[in-house]
Amino acid sequence: MAWQLLFTSDIGLLSLFTILFILVMAVYIGRYAIKHMKEDARHAAGGRGAPGAP
Repeated sequence: MAWQLLFTSDIGLLSLFTILFILVMAVYIGRYAIKHMKEDARHAAGGRGAPGAP
């Protein structure tokens, strides 16, 4: 019953889209943050210079 309502009604499809959108955004933001934390750690350890430096 609940699955049928989720996949067939307008409000169910909007809810499903919202849930999926939030999950995709969480993965994107997590990967973005991890990438930049690694870059900052590399720069702090004497990597290829500070971000934005020539």
